[in-house]
Amino acid sequence: MSTRRTPSRSSKEEKPIVGFLGVGLDNEDGHSRVTKGEDFTLVGGSQETHERMQGLVIRMNEKLKRKGKKIRDLSRDEFEELAGESFE
Repeated sequence: MSTRRTPSRSSKEEKPIVGFLGVGLDNEDGHSRVTKGEDFTLVGGSQETHERMQGLVIRMNEKLKRKGKKIRDLSRDEFEELAGESFE
């Protein structure tokens, strides 16, 4: 009996970032909030939290537009740097 192994990605190989998912967990009013864009989806949260997530994504997309890039063009380090710079 032969065992066939599926090739796996090297742990050092960086997986591409294909989008941004924001999840707000502090919703107590029962309202369902969903905002979708080309490279992001935001779900849940209180009105304040959802608006803060929207603001973050807007700032990130503005910076990306100035650089002529999209989220999927960034390395993990670039994404983390962009998110940190864009966070209020």
